[in-house]
Amino acid sequence: MTKIKLYIVLLFLGFGLQQSYSQSYKFKTSGFSVLEKNEKGKWGKWSDLNLVNILVTLDTNKSRFVIYSEVIQLFEIIVYQPIAENDTDIVYSFTCKDNNGEDCTLSIITRKKQDNRKQLYINYDNRIIVYNIFNM
Repeated sequence: MTKIKLYIVLLFLGFGLQQSYSQSYKFKTSGFSVLEKNEKGKWGKWSDLNLVNILVTLDTNKSRFVIYSEVIQLFEIIVYQPIAENDTDIVYSFTCKDNNGEDCTLSIITRKKQDNRKQLYINYDNRIIVYNIFNM
């Protein structure tokens, strides 16, 4: 009987420790813009910045991004890419699949020379969506 109690306690401790190591990051958006390729395959111009207030979460435990827009956008993280840093930016990139099974790359970019302003880029082959984000 005491062995069973010991196993139960260890099981709960194991689940508790696993939960404490998971990371969840929450962001709010302040605006977004879209860039698309035209019929000739050349990039057009960025759309006007639309003001939006949307919750974005990065859950490293579940390996996913969720953008809680009118239509919820779910991105499963396939690969955590190495951090890239230069004089102007810090870039955290993730190879993902969206909820339609389409491949894309999500990047959180911190603009060092712009008061550490953050942006979330969603890069597809034929379009790019950018959200201005800030930590919650």
